[in-house]
This record gives sequence, structure tokens and C-alpha cells, in this order.
Amino acid sequence: MIRHRAIHEVVMTIPYGCVSTYGAIARRVGGCTARMVGYALSSLPEGSTVPWHRVVNAQGHISLPGETGQRQRDRLESEGVGFDTEGAIDLDRHGWSAIASQSA
Repeated sequence: MIRHRAIHEVVMTIPYGCVSTYGAIARRVGGCTARMVGYALSSLPEGSTVPWHRVVNAQGHISLPGETGQRQRDRLESEGVGFDTEGAIDLDRHGWSAIASQSA
């Protein structure tokens, strides 16, 4: 649970209109994997203020299926994040690196 808190704290720092990847969050937290980041985000209670929707896979795609994935896409689009015809986010344009912010 302590690791979940650390993951949530890093995700809270992703700026509006930006995304990060599960792997980048895991590297920033240290001692965890991208899959653990996914588990920590999936355990958030309803109404949480952690911006879980700003975390995508390494290819810039939403990993969640169905309604939840559509809700994530809707939230990202409302923040100005665009998707290409394949459903990917341009990480060079919208990506935020938790690693880079560590040294900033």
C-alpha cells in the first residue's frame, strides 16, 4: 500500500494536457513495474482526484477496454490531448516524463 501511495503521488504531478506511461511512472517511483502502476491506479476509489486517465502504455495507447477506456479517452481529449487514426497519442507532443521532472 505504501508503494501505491508513491505511485499516486507521482501521477498527481502529471500536468493537465499531458500523459505519461506506466513504465515512466514505475521508473520514477523505483522498485516497481509498469504492471504495479496499473494495479495501483485500478485500486483508486470512486471520486479520487488522482488523474489516472493521464497514464497510457508505452506506445501511447489507452490500455483499458470498453467504457472505462472510452472515459479515459474523453477526459484526455477534453484536456486537448489528440489521438491519431490508430488511436495513439503523440508522446513527443503530449508526453511528460516523470524522469525528466525529477532533475528539474
